[in-house]
Amino acid sequence: MQIRCAISPDADDLFMFRAIELGLVDTLGLDFALTTADTDALNRLATGQVQTEVNAVSVAWYPHLAARWQMLPHGGSVGRGYGPVLVAPRPMALAELAGRRVAVPGLTTTARLVLGLALDFEPVVVPIVPPERVFQALAQGQVDAALLIHEGRLTFAEHGLHLVLDIGRWWKDETGLPLPLGGNVIRRDLGPELIARASAVIRASIRHGLEHRDEAIAWLLARGGLLRTAAQVDHYLSLYANQDTLDYGPDGRRGMDELLRRGAARGLLPAVGPVDWAP
Repeated sequence: MQIRCAISPDADDLFMFRAIELGLVDTLGLDFALTTADTDALNRLATGQVQTEVNAVSVAWYPHLAARWQMLPHGGSVGRGYGPVLVAPRPMALAELAGRRVAVPGLTTTARLVLGLALDFEPVVVPIVPPERVFQALAQGQVDAALLIHEGRLTFAEHGLHLVLDIGRWWKDETGLPLPLGGNVIRRDLGPELIARASAVIRASIRHGLEHRDEAIAWLLARGGLLRTAAQVDHYLSLYANQDTLDYGPDGRRGMDELLRRGAARGLLPAVGPVDWAP
């Protein structure tokens, strides 16, 4: 049985699936095939005609997917007092951006949802691939600020940009909970046995990465990307590929339910009950 997995090209997703890609874990008789796409495209892929069995998605997009997909209990990126960052070409207060044009990585992303809970603004979609595009949009004055996810949150200062808001910190102050940003979903129609088997393999791949971190960092550096030093990759993985990635934990799960509840209450998301977790 082939398990087609669509993930982002970012370091945390690649870290999670590295052991599967390199044949370092037992795949329990399953044939995993990996493809990559940016976050917004992944969300839309899972919403459309299903072409994958496992899909990385934004947590905020889960209400659109719940009928056909279960959330895997591992593979998530969770911000504990940190998350995507809102940056601008000059120092400014958050209130100055009310009604202004802000670059977002996609209308379906968790980052866009959380910023929408904190600020009324005009979103302008600037895809994260290629990563230089959002910095060009800021430099050319096409937008007044930008919401950066993934590696961009570590490199914006190199472009002379200033932090306006860390939405993970804002969420923590508002709720006292961690902010689940992204996760992996699996198709319900695979059935309980296949879902459990595929889930076990992905969990084993994540655990392998955590236990062979230095090797994984060297592999990621060899692939190239925005993060050019071992220290940068190490820092990024410490944020988004850690023990929370192996399991969200009780507070991570509460954070996910609270995010979806608040999004629905503001009319930004369809209402959905508690997240349905795969084994």
